[in-house]
Amino acid sequence: MDIHDLPYRLKSARRKKRLVKEAFDKKLISLSKQRQDLSDQIRQLPPIPLEKPYQSGYVRYFILRSDIARSDKAEFYQSLLNKINVKWWHHDKSFKKKKRRKGRYTYSEKEQKLRELDPEEFHSSKLNLTDAEKQCFYFKEVWDVVYRRWKNMYVFIEQWRFVLVIKPHIIYTAKQIDEVLEQQLSEINEFIDWNGYLPRILRLIDKTNKRWDWDFYEHPSYINEFKNKPKYTSKEAYLDY
Repeated sequence: MDIHDLPYRLKSARRKKRLVKEAFDKKLISLSKQRQDLSDQIRQLPPIPLEKPYQSGYVRYFILRSDIARSDKAEFYQSLLNKINVKWWHHDKSFKKKKRRKGRYTYSEKEQKLRELDPEEFHSSKLNLTDAEKQCFYFKEVWDVVYRRWKNMYVFIEQWRFVLVIKPHIIYTAKQIDEVLEQQLSEINEFIDWNGYLPRILRLIDKTNKRWDWDFYEHPSYINEFKNKPKYTSKEAYLDY
C-alpha cells in the first residue's frame, strides 16, 4: 500500500521537530503571561497600615516658592509641578554621596533638578500637558552618558519658581505578602532565569525585538572632523600639490 493512499498524512521528522519547538514556544508565552498576571496581583494587594509609623531616612522634593504660592497663578504652577516633580530619598539629611578621589573619600552633593521630558512624554496623553503648560518648556539637546549619544529633551524654563525642601520620610504602611502568589511567581522566575529563556520570550512576544547591541557613539570632544576624509578634495588640489 502506497503511503499516499493512507487517509492521513504521516509527519516527517522535520515537521515533528518543528511542532515540538512550536509547542514549547507556546508554553513560554503562557508562562510569560502567567508571570505578568501574578506580578499584577501582587502589586495590587492593598497595603497594611502600621500601628506605629516609623522614620526611614529623609525625602527631598520641590515645592512652590513662598511668593509664587501666594500669587494668582499658584494653582497653575502647582498642577505643573505635580507632573515634573522629582523626589529623592536618602538615609542622611545632608543628601551627600560618598565618592573616592585620589585615594581618599570625599562627600559631594548631587544637584537635583526638575524632571526633563523626552518628546514622547511631552506630547503623551498620560502626562496631559495643557497648551499653557507646554509654553513653559524649551527644547534642548542633552548628552546621554549611559547611551553615549545626544537626545532631545524639553526642560522647564523658570525653575526658580520652585525650591527644594527636606523632610523626614515616614512609613505609615507595609506591603502585604501573599505566600502562595510569591511562591508561584518564584517558581516561574526560577525556570525562566535559570534556563535563560528570557531573550526567547522577548522575541516571541515582540517580533521586532532583536539582540541588544550597544550603539557606539563617539564623545563630541573626541570627534575628528578629518577622519575618513580624503586628503585631497579635488583633482586640481592634487595637481597643485
